[in-house]
This record gives sequence, C-alpha cells and structure tokens, in this order.
Amino acid sequence: MTVKVAVIYYSSTGTVHALAQAVAEGATSAGAEVRLRRAAEIAPADAIDQNPMWRRHADATASVPVAELDDLAWADAFAFGTPTRFGTPAAQLKQFIDQAGGLWRDGVLADKPATAFTSAFNRHGGSEATILALGNVFYHWGAVIIPPGFTDATVYAAGGNPYGTVATGGEGADAAALEAARYQGRRLTEFAVRLSGAPLAVGVSQAA
Repeated sequence: MTVKVAVIYYSSTGTVHALAQAVAEGATSAGAEVRLRRAAEIAPADAIDQNPMWRRHADATASVPVAELDDLAWADAFAFGTPTRFGTPAAQLKQFIDQAGGLWRDGVLADKPATAFTSAFNRHGGSEATILALGNVFYHWGAVIIPPGFTDATVYAAGGNPYGTVATGGEGADAAALEAARYQGRRLTEFAVRLSGAPLAVGVSQAA
C-alpha cells in the first residue's frame, strides 16, 4: 500500500511555495504518492499588481492545481504551509480549511497525521504562533500532529524550530530551510506508513 500525502499551501511571493515543493520531495522520497496543491487566491488583482513579486509568483504558479476538498478526503496525511500573517495563517489557506466542515463532521479527517510549515520576514515574526494556530485545526479534526521536533540535524541547521520548518527573511527559503522541509515531508510520510501498517519504502530509515 502506498500512502497518499496532500501538501496544501498558500504562497504570495514564492517562499512557502518553495518549502511546499521541498516537503513534497521529502514525502515522495519516502515512498508517498503526493498531491501538491495551492489554496485559491482571494486577493483582488489590483492588490496583487501593487507588489511585482506577488504578481510574478501568481503568474508563474498558475498551473499548480488549486486545492479542493477531495484532496483532503483522498489523503492519508496532510502538510499545510502558509506565510505568517500577524501570527496566524493567511486568509487564503484559512478559507480553504473553513470549507472542510462536512469532512470533519463525517470523520473523514480524523486519525490522519498532519504537519505544518510557514515563513516570516523576521525570526520572531509570529511563525511559531502560526504553526500552533494550524495545530488548533488539527485538534478539532482529531488528526495526529507530527512536528519535526528536535529529531534530525537538519532541524538544527535551519534554526532549530521543533514546531515546523520556517523560512525567514525576504530572500526566500535558503538551502537549510529546504532540507529541513524535505525532512519534515519524510517524517510525515513515515508516520503515515506506521499508522497504515504498510511497509516503509526500501532504504528509508525510521524517524526518531
């Protein structure tokens, strides 16, 4: 049995998009079937046009499929990514999550492992609060929260955040953050495998 991982994210200028791709790569390397999906943009076009980086990224990723509720129902595990907005997830990702009430009511989201990652301009710009806010969603769903913890050297190299991978600064995700995101994707997949009872992919070690 191949476990299925949905990596669902919102990114305005590309940093979280890069993290999401790295999480997806990590999950794939651990044997998962992955759907990489972006939350639909809800900001008006004139607001996007005021920021050239936002407009450039929106145009460059237009071909990335938009997340649908079916992606949550399909998945055995979830990874959610968002920029930090005043210590909370971006409205675009929150709007998608808010549509999942029916799946929650029917128990479709329960018992599935979930993890989160984010970006912030400043190291103390609310990134941990944002990941914890997504944790509140996972609690309500009855999901199994899988943080990276201090379980791998890549976590320390990327700044030592046990809640989830964080990219900081205005230059995008650096190599250390991307490697930590790959580890987070692998770790999520390994726990999804454990919960499913499926064998680990050949050459994949158990997460600590």
